[in-house]
Amino acid sequence: MKKLVVIILVLFSINTFSQSRGVIGKWNTIDEVSGKAMSVVEIYEHNNKIYGKVIEILNPKNRNNTCKDCPGDDHNKPILGLVIIKGLVKDGLEYNDGRILDPKSGKLYKCYIELEGTDKLKVRGYLGFSLIGRTQYWERVK
Repeated sequence: MKKLVVIILVLFSINTFSQSRGVIGKWNTIDEVSGKAMSVVEIYEHNNKIYGKVIEILNPKNRNNTCKDCPGDDHNKPILGLVIIKGLVKDGLEYNDGRILDPKSGKLYKCYIELEGTDKLKVRGYLGFSLIGRTQYWERVK
């Protein structure tokens, strides 16, 4: 009986630790067509807001690409090191009220992110209302 209680406590602790990591961490961005990881984005907190920076580009041919069509200060910056998620605020189980930058098109969208499990992140970029947009699912880097 004691062994069973210990096992349950250990499993509960592991699950609680996994949930407590939240959205903070490193995530593989997944191409919707091929299903392959394209880059690694590190999501972090700064001044009580959530940001995401491209820390790795997995295809060697694309590592030196710049954000040619990006607006403002991001124009012509290297995509590697670029902050693409900006200023999200926690709202219940999701983070919203921020922006996400698509480095391929240079377009800036409203954004929200939400955990779909300990290792799956729903990332939604949209114009105006969240009904008009695109959703990606990112996988936590292990």
